[in-house]
Amino acid sequence: MSLFPMFMKLEGRSCLVVGAGAIGEPKIESLVNANASVRVIAPQASPLIEEWARAGSIRWDAREFEAADLDGVFLVIAATSLRQVNAFIFHQAHKRSILCNVVDDPEYCDFYYPAVVRRGDLQLAISTNGQSPALAQRIRRELEIQFGPEYAEWLKELGQIRQQLFASGMNPDERRAILHELASREAFEQAQSARIMKGGMGQVIPRALPGRKSPSGPGFSRSLTAWTLWRRTGSIGQPSRWIAPWIR
Repeated sequence: MSLFPMFMKLEGRSCLVVGAGAIGEPKIESLVNANASVRVIAPQASPLIEEWARAGSIRWDAREFEAADLDGVFLVIAATSLRQVNAFIFHQAHKRSILCNVVDDPEYCDFYYPAVVRRGDLQLAISTNGQSPALAQRIRRELEIQFGPEYAEWLKELGQIRQQLFASGMNPDERRAILHELASREAFEQAQSARIMKGGMGQVIPRALPGRKSPSGPGFSRSLTAWTLWRRTGSIGQPSRWIAPWIR
């Protein structure tokens, strides 16, 4: 079976989790982090889930699941320790065309939870289509080393630069080339080296390409907060090479 990869916006959507123990806890947490409207059905709950309920992060109904609990629900997670109960939830969800995930039971899943590396707004998701969660976890650990915590701040800076360049009225082709070069591995590595040497953030000062005016226009800042400045040679549409970062 082929899976369709996507990232879904759950903010404000009604999501139901049946089960409030060790199995359901991480699933509930992920929904809360996505700003979903989370309701939990379970006779008992772990201390952490009880704390979330007291804080108002979730709604917890301390009772057994009923089919009517699915009314108005966008997706449901079945996280009980009883396979027959999980199967019942899955079949009831299908009758209502509601997406369902039964934890650790691929046969009763419309979607899977991937192994995820999170670095701020950067998310890397790995799936093996349920064939080997252990392999997905190993790849996740490798990616956590390759993409360290510093990527969170780096991505934030790239986003700020992108917004200012879009507001500058710059030629789209030139803007695209600059953004791709700033996102390159070489730019990242040199920026990190510069950041370590300076002990903090640097400045990005956009410079004109040969024969071109410096970026300007409404909303454009001559000094963009970031770690380093890149100057390019050559012209748009032709291969360019890096000279060196210029730190102000």
